[in-house]
Amino acid sequence: MIEVAPPVERAILVGAPRKGSRDAEQLTEHLDELARLVDTAGAEIVGRLSQQVATPNPATLIGEGKVEELRALVADLGATLVIFDEELSPVQGANLEKELKLRVMDRAEVILDIFSTRARSAEAKLQVELAQLQYLLPRLARMWTHLSRIRGGIGLRGPGETQIETDRRMIRKKIQHHREKLKDVERHRETVRSGRQAMLSAALVGYTNAGKSSILRGLTGERDIFVEDRLFATLDTLTREVEVSAGLKARITDTVGFIRKLPHHLVASFRATLEEARGADLLLHVVDGSHPEWEEQAAVVEQVLAELEMEDRPVLMVFNKSDRLEHPEVFRARVGELHPGAVVVNTVAADGLADLKSALAVRARTLRPTIRLVVPSGDGKRLAEVYRAGEVVGREDTEEGVVLTVRMEEWKAKRLGG
Repeated sequence: MIEVAPPVERAILVGAPRKGSRDAEQLTEHLDELARLVDTAGAEIVGRLSQQVATPNPATLIGEGKVEELRALVADLGATLVIFDEELSPVQGANLEKELKLRVMDRAEVILDIFSTRARSAEAKLQVELAQLQYLLPRLARMWTHLSRIRGGIGLRGPGETQIETDRRMIRKKIQHHREKLKDVERHRETVRSGRQAMLSAALVGYTNAGKSSILRGLTGERDIFVEDRLFATLDTLTREVEVSAGLKARITDTVGFIRKLPHHLVASFRATLEEARGADLLLHVVDGSHPEWEEQAAVVEQVLAELEMEDRPVLMVFNKSDRLEHPEVFRARVGELHPGAVVVNTVAADGLADLKSALAVRARTLRPTIRLVVPSGDGKRLAEVYRAGEVVGREDTEEGVVLTVRMEEWKAKRLGG
C-alpha cells in the first residue's frame, strides 16, 4: 500500500502589535522568527500581513478593514492556514475562522505543535500534552468545528453541547492526571539528585538555537548528542559529567530553549524538567552573540527565569558563536561593559570553550577544600586513584611517603585515608 503524504499547508503570517510598543518596533524581526517556527512545523509561507493596532479588536484582534484585506489575500495566494504572531482569545479565533473560512492559529499553538513532534522522552511528551490540554480546554468548541469541517457528511455535521461538555470533563480529568504524574517525576528527580556525588552542577539555559546542545557536545566530546540548526531542536533534559580541569569535574545539564511569547501553559508544564536548573549551583545563560537581537533574546530568557522563580540563581553569561562575529573586539567590549565576568566562546575552534572550562573550574574549586594526603611511596594504585578523584596542586616525596596537597571533597579524602 502506497502512503500519500498530506498536502503541505500554505500559511499567511499576520502581525498585530500594539501601536507604539516595543513589539511594533521589531515587527519584521518577530515575523521572521514566526516564519522560522512555521518552517520548523512543516508549513510553507506564502504571504505576510501586518497592522499596528491602537486598541485590539475584541472580536477579531485586527480591524474589520484588515480582515477584508486578509480574506482577499487568502483567496489570491491560495492559503490554507492563517497564523497570528499574537495570542488569540477563543472568541477572536472562532470569529476569524468564520470570516476567513479556513483554520486560524496563533504563535502559541505553533510552538505547542512543534513541541509535540519534538518530544522524545515519556516525561517531555507528558509535559507537552499537559500544555496542549490546557490550551485546548477554553477553545474546545472551535476545535470541534475543525473536526466537523474535516469529516462532513450526514450524521457528522458537528457535535452537540452535550458532547462538548463530556469532552471538557474528560480533558479536566486528564489535566489533573498529568499534573500528578509530573509531581511524581519531580519527586523522582529529587531522589536521583540526592544520591549523586557532590560536585559543581551547572544548567545550560538560553534562547532557542543559541547553541546549548553544541556547547554540551563540545565539553563532553560526545558526538551523539543531538545538534540541529533549528528552533527547539531538543526538548529533553540531558545531564553529563564534564572534566573542566585535571581531576576536576562538573555536572552539566542541557535544558529546553526559551523564546519570546512562550505560551504560559508550556512554561508551567516544563517546571519538572527545569527542576534540574532550579537545583543547580550555577546557571550558564547561553546567548547567540552573532544574532542581531541578542540583547532582547537575553532579556526574554531573564523574564522566563523570573516566571519560574529562578532569577536569584547565580548566573554566568556565556556568549556563543564568536566565530561568526564581524567585529569581535567591539563585541567583547560591549559584553564586558554589560556583563562583567562573562565568557565569549565558540564550538568550532579547538580551544573555543577553554574560557568556559576555566570559569567552571574556578567555581568547582570553591566546593572543594584543600586537603593534605599521605600515600605510601610503594602504593601506586592508591596514588593513581587520588589523581583521578581530585585535583593535585602540590606533591612532595618524604620519608613518610608521598605528601599530596589535593583539592577534593572531604568524603573522598576520608575514603582514601586523608
